[in-house]
Amino acid sequence: MSTRDFWNEKYANTDYAYGTEPNEFLASAVAKLKRGETLSLAEGEGRNAVWLAQQGFTVSSIEQSEKGVAKTLRLALQRGVIVMAERGELETFNIQPNSWDLVVSIYAHTPQELRRKLHRQVVAGLKPGGVFILEAYTPAQIPNNTGGPKDASLMPTAELLRSELHGLVFDHLEEIERDVVEGSLHTGTAHVVQLVAHRAP
Repeated sequence: MSTRDFWNEKYANTDYAYGTEPNEFLASAVAKLKRGETLSLAEGEGRNAVWLAQQGFTVSSIEQSEKGVAKTLRLALQRGVIVMAERGELETFNIQPNSWDLVVSIYAHTPQELRRKLHRQVVAGLKPGGVFILEAYTPAQIPNNTGGPKDASLMPTAELLRSELHGLVFDHLEEIERDVVEGSLHTGTAHVVQLVAHRAP
């Protein structure tokens, strides 16, 4: 089964697999940011993109699952906001240089080579002063069975992120254990890495 088919199957129900509320870390991290052009990577069913639009950000999103894109648009309509939700593969998606005030990556677990490529594009894609926010499971999460992939190579560590995002200024980077409660698929104690970094003005 392709990853696209996998996520289409996950998102086939009318329920939202990870709920409709934003990721807790994302919500706290953007509180003091200026509103601007925002890109959400591997957006899923729209919970983060729609919430960001509600906060006044101009939001575009990329997601490989047609079901996820449809649910993003449905949620945006329900909440009276606009999200430019695009169906596409991260393998072929190009982040245009100097284009984004904010880039968001919430549980966007990809193979390491693809993640390195994406993160190089994120560094170049941020405008001066632009911010990158990420939360992801680390390999220490695998024994927990509370969400995330079972392949450690898909899960970054703080050390890897520091290397992959060379050129950004790190405002916050740590691995922590926290309770994650996001729909039926992310619920319980989790090992995560959290990052806020910016491109120097």
